[in-house]
Amino acid sequence: MPSSTPSEPTPGPGRHARRSRGRAAAAAGVAVVLITGAAVWTSRPDPGRQPRNAAADRAPASEPGAPGAATAAPGTSLPGSASAPASVAASAPAAGTSPAAAKPAVARGGWVPIDRAAWNAQVAGYRRTKADPPVNAGNLPEFRADCKYSHRRPDDPIVAPGLPGASHMHSFVGNKAVDAHTTAEDLTKFTATTCMPTVDHSAYWVPTLYEAATKKPAETTGFRVYYRSLRKNSTGILPIPNGLRMIAGDAKKKVPTPRGAQGQFYCAFYGPGDIDGYARSDNGNWPICAEPASLHFMLQFPDCWDGKHLDSPDHKGHVAFGDDEGCPAAHPVRIPALTFDIAYGAKGTRAGYYLSSDPDGRSASSMHGDAFVMWDAGAMNQRVRNCIAQRRTCNNDGYDPFSY
Repeated sequence: MPSSTPSEPTPGPGRHARRSRGRAAAAAGVAVVLITGAAVWTSRPDPGRQPRNAAADRAPASEPGAPGAATAAPGTSLPGSASAPASVAASAPAAGTSPAAAKPAVARGGWVPIDRAAWNAQVAGYRRTKADPPVNAGNLPEFRADCKYSHRRPDDPIVAPGLPGASHMHSFVGNKAVDAHTTAEDLTKFTATTCMPTVDHSAYWVPTLYEAATKKPAETTGFRVYYRSLRKNSTGILPIPNGLRMIAGDAKKKVPTPRGAQGQFYCAFYGPGDIDGYARSDNGNWPICAEPASLHFMLQFPDCWDGKHLDSPDHKGHVAFGDDEGCPAAHPVRIPALTFDIAYGAKGTRAGYYLSSDPDGRSASSMHGDAFVMWDAGAMNQRVRNCIAQRRTCNNDGYDPFSY
């Protein structure tokens, strides 16, 4: 499965050096690279960055969001935002710590404040974590979860919490118990998952893809979630707070995606012997894939967090993209960036496809993804320390240098 950043310089060769990255597939802004059956990419959209706070990245102990930092009161609703019921914030305690006794805070206007005691415990556990020796692992700073399709529901516990049937159809992977009523606390109680490793209790979902001719769903056949550094350094990196929820992409964007546009479905095949293949129809929305390729899509989430909120009214305002210099001043906490690498068994047809988020326009531009993050805190901490802080490549089992 892929993993690379078109805007980053191509690294040099070598088994344990940063592995070579592929070119953008079909000029779609998505890079495809083959690494003996595995590929690596990242994509960085232009988020309209705020001024950086590089000093905060260099001094994580003084970052907002770190233990001892002042806590700002939750904001009010953004203009035009709905005041939907918010999920209760909850976090699994870090290894070796006791659960926080404080009552969960309930958000107003879509802002979900962090449970400060739980976050402090998570960060304290991370700072006690020691990195295992780097040995032979590759130097792509990432760990991952490989997930399978779980279920479909017209629910969205982030956008429409507590309102079953209020959403377009979503395809869920990861936590098997997710519905409209799911809270962070539920993710810690009901931990059955379609992901490897099983210590990832998170829920991930995307709009369901349908064949236009038959109106039958084309479900995901592979769903890899990368947790990685998008930058040339991991200065100030902290684990993702348990209970963080966020959205990448725009469900309301319903315009054609011609060739060369960002955010396209593309065709790819990854297999033994570094074989790849991709093709694109004249309609950039829905490629027709040459054998043996099939449809793929990439979604990139931000790598900076405000240190105060687990969610925001638009489900994006509490996170932002940084750069090699640091994070924006309003989002000073550097966290691993999620990347959805989604594979479908579909090959493409002349009739094309449509997403549940745009059944009439049948454009691909409304593709988006939701993440409701919940890990065993000790497992998350160790992976961030081993894989991202010391910039080593990890697999589903975490840091396993002998597998590379």
